[in-house]
Amino acid sequence: MGIFSFKKKELLTEAEKQRLVQAVRAAERLTSGEIRLYIESHCKFVNPVDRAQEIFLQLGMEKTKRRNGVLLYIALKSRQYAIVGDKGIHEKVGSDFWQKESQLLRTHFANGRIFDGIEACIKETGESLCLYFPFEAGDDNELPDDIVIGR
Repeated sequence: MGIFSFKKKELLTEAEKQRLVQAVRAAERLTSGEIRLYIESHCKFVNPVDRAQEIFLQLGMEKTKRRNGVLLYIALKSRQYAIVGDKGIHEKVGSDFWQKESQLLRTHFANGRIFDGIEACIKETGESLCLYFPFEAGDDNELPDDIVIGR
C-alpha cells in the first residue's frame, strides 16, 4: 500500500496501455501465474488494499487453478496503490516480496515515473511467478491480459 504524486491529466495514453499489456503478456509467458492491472482515478475506500481485494474478487482472480493471481491496483488521482496476491503465490513469496514490490512502486512514483514503476512491478512479479509457478505443458492463460480501467 502506498501514496504517490501524479500530475498527468489522462489516466494512460493508448501507447502506454499497449505497452503495459505487452508487459503483462511477457511476464506471464513463462509462468502459469496470472497478473492483472486495474487502474482507476480515485480509490473508493480509505485503504487501497481493501479496494484491491474487492476488485480481486470481482475479477474472479481467486478462481485460478493454482491460486497464483496477482492484482496491481493503482488509483491515480487518489495517489494510492496496492498489490494483492492470491493464497498460492503469497504462501511462496511471503510478506517481504509484497513490501519489496511496494517499495519499487513508491520509489518510481516519488520520482514521477508512474508508468515505469508499473511496468517494473509487472516484470518483477512475473519473474517471481515464474520461479514458483513455471509454465507447464497444458497451462492456459486463465485471465485476460488487458488493463481494466475503472472510474
